[in-house]
Amino acid sequence: MPEPVPVDALVEATTSDTPPRAVVRQSRGRHRADRAASSRFLARAAFVTAGLTAAGSLFGLVRDQILADSFGAGADSDAFLVAWTVPEFASTLLIEDAMALILVPAFSRALLRRGGALALVRATLPRLVLTVAAVALLLVVLAPRLVATLAPGLPDPRLAVDCTRLTATCVLSFALAGYCSAALRAHGRFLPPAAIYVAYNTGIVSTVLVLREPLGVPSAAVGVAVGGALMVLVQAPSLVRALRDPHPVPPAVAPAEGDGERRLVVLALVAPVVVFAVARQSQVLIERFLAAPLPPGAISHLNYAQKIAQMPMILSLMLCTVTFPVVARAVAAGDRDAARRRVERDLLLAVLVVLAGASIVIAAAPQIVDVLFQRGAFDRADTAATAAVMRVYALGLLGQTLVGVLVRCYFSAARPLWFPAAAMLAGLASTAVAGAVGVRLWGVLGIAAANALGISLTAALLLAGSRRQSVPLGTGRVAAGVARLAAVAGCATAAAWLATGAVAGATPASLAPTAGVAAACAAVALVFLPFAARAVRAPEAPPLFRPAQRRLAHVRCHGPRPRPRTDPPSAADAAPVGGDVPLDHGRRG
Repeated sequence: MPEPVPVDALVEATTSDTPPRAVVRQSRGRHRADRAASSRFLARAAFVTAGLTAAGSLFGLVRDQILADSFGAGADSDAFLVAWTVPEFASTLLIEDAMALILVPAFSRALLRRGGALALVRATLPRLVLTVAAVALLLVVLAPRLVATLAPGLPDPRLAVDCTRLTATCVLSFALAGYCSAALRAHGRFLPPAAIYVAYNTGIVSTVLVLREPLGVPSAAVGVAVGGALMVLVQAPSLVRALRDPHPVPPAVAPAEGDGERRLVVLALVAPVVVFAVARQSQVLIERFLAAPLPPGAISHLNYAQKIAQMPMILSLMLCTVTFPVVARAVAAGDRDAARRRVERDLLLAVLVVLAGASIVIAAAPQIVDVLFQRGAFDRADTAATAAVMRVYALGLLGQTLVGVLVRCYFSAARPLWFPAAAMLAGLASTAVAGAVGVRLWGVLGIAAANALGISLTAALLLAGSRRQSVPLGTGRVAAGVARLAAVAGCATAAAWLATGAVAGATPASLAPTAGVAAACAAVALVFLPFAARAVRAPEAPPLFRPAQRRLAHVRCHGPRPRPRTDPPSAADAAPVGGDVPLDHGRRG
């Protein structure tokens, strides 16, 4: 099928001395180059994001290891974790979910006009700073009431109140960090946003190491405040440079006059995103509320189990973080088919990663906790309790990942959508009811099971309703792919469990935990990947492997050649996130 020729190429052919066929060839060459550059850009962005996210997760593990070694899993650590509810809630609302889901589409649309991004910053940033500063001050004043509401069963809430007053400062710093991250990602700059959790955890670890002797547990709360400030400092210079150097966008995809960034800050658009983010993070509030009356250490066991179990989910959502501006740009340009293809591929890739990670977590939970935390004040009983909770948490990882990917389909367009918030509230209600029943029957395991049930219900509702939204997915096709990958995960989990047990019986006790984790990883790699990609024929396998193999074989035999296009370049392909934008902190000299 001949490749369509853009209108601007035909106009150029009729108004210049260049022969029309030469103009057409030049135009097609430019589009091939644009598409290749877009693919390379996304690959580099994903690589940078993956590397820095992994580094941030590693520093997070170091942070948790230091906290466990210094304070164990007792009443003091429970008090700090109640105070840590504020930064956990603020990070979801102001960095990961609400702020990104509102501002990435806003900046993506603003970048379609020259100077639009700077105008959007001038209109929104001062109001944001004043609002979140007032909220932070209110939390400091109302800290005793907040602790009494979050954890009414704490025997001595004074330590939790002191820590809460320190962590409340992160509301302002996290809001600024989330604002910078959204703006930079929309500009195609992924390095500084990806580094924020490295800076955050570095601040906590450094502060705890310096101040834990004189202050005790409150040193971790001071570290939260220091880490939040560092999250802003690593991004602010890049954002200033990006706003001074706006990138033009082809006028063919520019929005109509009068439809722009102003309507993106209307309450009718912001409210659904905020309600969704608040409802999602409220699962943590329910867990802390239900676990507070349990014996000391219950909140700590839930926290450490969740931190480890969620690592596969964090890794699975890295690609979606990079490509969300692509989806938002495609929707803004009216190219919903390109957005749908991008989201479907991202979703199945994320499911592949999270299920492989969940298989390792379920099979080797005691060994993982032993390697990471069993030292100092964190004893063998804490390891057993945390591992049991972690296995239950892992059952909800698929739902967590699906929610994280699918919600981008709903909030990538500039119009209010209440369905995600309604689905999240339904899942939250099921979590509360199931948790109230489960905690009486199984203690902390019942709380973790309720969490998995609630988020899985939300994921099912979002997937069922996605075909009628701004990015209409093929729900049957996606559900079939997820089901096949889940079947593979079951086989991989069984193989990893057997491998872990075999290694434990043949390895010295001092090396058994590390060997068990390695055996589980090897078993999942051997069983999951080939079975998923070939035997089960997972939908994402052909785009990942087959074209690369074919191109490699062709290059070896005939040398490189451009791949012909059969469709015009989409908005998502031609201008992914503001054009060919470098991944460094500013211009290249």
